[in-house]
Amino acid sequence: MTPKTEAPLKRRPYAGTDYRRALNIADLERIAQRRLPHLVYEYLQGGADDERTLRHNRDTFDDYLFEPRTLTRVGPRDLSTTLQGTLHALPLVIGPTGYNGMLTRNGDVKLATAASRKDIPFVLSNVATTSLEDIAALEGLDAWMQIYFYRDRDYVRKLVERCRHAGYGTLVVTTDSAIYGNREWDLRNFRKPMQPTLRNLIHLLSRLRWTADVLVPDGMPTFKNLGDLLPPGKQSVQGASAIIGQQLDPTLNWDDIAWLRDLWPGRLIIKGILAPAEAEHAAELGVDGVVLSNHGGRQLDHALSPLDVLPEARRRTGKRCQLFIDSGFRRGTDIVKALALGADAVWLGRATLYGLAAGGQPGVLHALTILERELDRAIGLLGVSRIADLKANMLAHRAHTPRAHSLD
Repeated sequence: MTPKTEAPLKRRPYAGTDYRRALNIADLERIAQRRLPHLVYEYLQGGADDERTLRHNRDTFDDYLFEPRTLTRVGPRDLSTTLQGTLHALPLVIGPTGYNGMLTRNGDVKLATAASRKDIPFVLSNVATTSLEDIAALEGLDAWMQIYFYRDRDYVRKLVERCRHAGYGTLVVTTDSAIYGNREWDLRNFRKPMQPTLRNLIHLLSRLRWTADVLVPDGMPTFKNLGDLLPPGKQSVQGASAIIGQQLDPTLNWDDIAWLRDLWPGRLIIKGILAPAEAEHAAELGVDGVVLSNHGGRQLDHALSPLDVLPEARRRTGKRCQLFIDSGFRRGTDIVKALALGADAVWLGRATLYGLAAGGQPGVLHALTILERELDRAIGLLGVSRIADLKANMLAHRAHTPRAHSLD
């Protein structure tokens, strides 16, 4: 008789809905998908056009391999770093993301509170569903505020004044979305702007917990920081979506940055730069920080990843401003690679939003704890005890590594 052979073990990731059982950010992503209506998940998840940039953001991390040091007396790790003049526990920032009230009620507050508890900065989006004053009032939070440049410069001026009165010390101006990206998979879910297709409406009805959390009793969340930019009765997500796109100003240029630099007495960060020459010019203008970003793959398809340009941008900016990076970060090892190549900190977008959608504020804390543990473990295995000790020579690029093909 032929002996029976056992079927190979099939690996199955966690398939439940308890965020506390998530072992990594990918687990939280799957939990978020099970909780959210399809149209909301697609808004969170999707990218521009064919989503090549979206995929490249993840693939580029595989281009770098670690060269760990051993026998280096690694002790307890210190993950703290100074960001915009303030010492923080981790080299992380929760970056600006809009419409978070669609993921869970008071989504911005939950993200900000989790950031405060983890002692990292939180950047409130210009298109948040929570007022900038409410976020600034949260105890112990290092709150930063993001703005867009709209055609109505008087609105921009008034928004900057609101930020000053609320006590913000740092403004973040986003420059890569002056022309709105083409997010086809997001658009397919709607008959008209913010009017879901019948199929999506039916799917929405199957998400009863989300409906009770987000829509009951007040309906769709409203924008709290757009003020005079929106006509009366157009403060809701549905009413404002088309108007925001029309108000974004494609003539945005360096003169506008200089105007804002003169207007704003606090720290100023530019987010959305990819060209190292532009990062250098920003440093020459006296900005306090630059965020290398392709908007998470949601704007220009076939764009470079921020990691592709990070070493050259660091070389050109030197120590004149802090250099940040976002787009595609899902693991502690991703963060370590960016820090080793010259980033001062990593800004998180989808990674913390998955936690928010999966478990609210505790879900965000869980996502941050996952990344903290992975980061702590990774630098220890590399043979260092401090973030400041990470160096580019601990990485090898696959294209320049002998016998790299054997590692596939």
